[in-house]
Amino acid sequence: MSAIQTNSSVLEKTIGRAREKNIILPTFSQQKNPETVPQQIKDELKDIGLWDINSRNLFRITWKNNPKEAGGDGLFGDANFVELPKEITGIKARVIGLVGKYFPTGSHKVGAAYGCLAPRLVAGEFDPTSQKAVWPSTGNYCRGGAFDSVLLGCTSIAILPEGMSRERFTWLEEVGSEVIGTPGTESNVKEIYDKCWELRRTRDDIVIFNQFDEFGNSIWHYHMTGSALEEVYDKVKTPKSRFAAYCSATGSAGTIAAGDYLRTKHPLMKVVASEALQCPTILLNGFGEHRIEGIGDKHIPWVHNVRNTDVVTAIDDEDCIRLMRLFNEPEGQKTLLEKGIKKETIEKLQLLGISSISNMLSAIKTAKYFEYGEDDIIFTVFTDSMELYQSRLDEVREKKGAYSRDNALIDYEGCIKKCAMDYMKELSYYDKKAVHNLKYFTWVEQQAKDSVDLKKMWEPEFWTEKFSEIDKWDKLINEFNEKVGLLK
Repeated sequence: MSAIQTNSSVLEKTIGRAREKNIILPTFSQQKNPETVPQQIKDELKDIGLWDINSRNLFRITWKNNPKEAGGDGLFGDANFVELPKEITGIKARVIGLVGKYFPTGSHKVGAAYGCLAPRLVAGEFDPTSQKAVWPSTGNYCRGGAFDSVLLGCTSIAILPEGMSRERFTWLEEVGSEVIGTPGTESNVKEIYDKCWELRRTRDDIVIFNQFDEFGNSIWHYHMTGSALEEVYDKVKTPKSRFAAYCSATGSAGTIAAGDYLRTKHPLMKVVASEALQCPTILLNGFGEHRIEGIGDKHIPWVHNVRNTDVVTAIDDEDCIRLMRLFNEPEGQKTLLEKGIKKETIEKLQLLGISSISNMLSAIKTAKYFEYGEDDIIFTVFTDSMELYQSRLDEVREKKGAYSRDNALIDYEGCIKKCAMDYMKELSYYDKKAVHNLKYFTWVEQQAKDSVDLKKMWEPEFWTEKFSEIDKWDKLINEFNEKVGLLK
């Protein structure tokens, strides 16, 4: 949109709610550069835990939190990242991932949700006094939405598949969100959309924040995740380094939008979309069920700038589950130590949740395909940690028994060292256009989008304008905070 229309009557009620509940909104510029957060806020955060239900934690929606769960001095620093050594990846190229664990809720999705809700609040497009925010998701996004909602004085409804990890449901109930379970597991996104349409027909007190078609999702990642990756590159590069590629699971197509930003800095880099082999939507127009939690699929998200995607890789979910055990079971860690991997590196592997392991494998495939060398750096995102998947670890132990040294050796060689160039494709211009056209069948035929808009989204100018909207949002946030009157 070229202009933001504000609803003054709703906005006045939102301002009153913020004043009543002591809510100050961070600008997106402050989330990008938290050193600019007002000292008044920093002083308050010193006594607030990272996951505490406190509105000041809106200012911790950043990649740059001090990696600890308590407050104290030194709240912010550089973006958190982990570089995986060659002893793990088996390739010459360097693999570096941003770490999502140190966001509130333990996942970067809390940022994407803020990118969707905050602009609506400061424009008077959502009334927290009478409307409920609906967060359809396969897991972390609805957790982020529920967290943001309670911090922003809003009531939330989380929609997610019944088969997702138990940790997600327990946490949502604890923060007071209404929870609706839909049939299926990770790749059952259509069932979530069906529930949204049912709510539209039966309730007049809701606003649906669908991460798959909310541009606030991709805009947040373009600016926050993209710039954080660029800063990490500037920190770790050598005179010979090349920013070779950025690998991201498609999921809701928010995180992969960081590639659009990075392309403006490194035009020759590759943007790599990763998906589950069991549901190869881009690779084969395929469908199916899989266990890589966090990358819901079977369709192309409305907010995915497909024209900017160069490669697709499909990752076997069995490899991810086996590596989850290798990285987290005592026998697996012992075997990695025998392989010469440093103890401090092994301890960091718990920072990789299931989809993070998938992103790592995508990076390895990409390095082998393009024959990247030691001067090439591949970046990715470790979206969440194993803290959110302990029940999955327990389930696989119960199903397959104790994890042995033999299991560890097989998984180390079979899932990492033997990771190959199979099930991946470099996309031509018309391959990209074919993927873009797939949006029609989900979004125009099923979700009431306009085919005219779909055609506009193929043009690069559309995305340039869309990603620039964040400056307008920050202006509205500053005006909102001034009217609330809580900042000294």
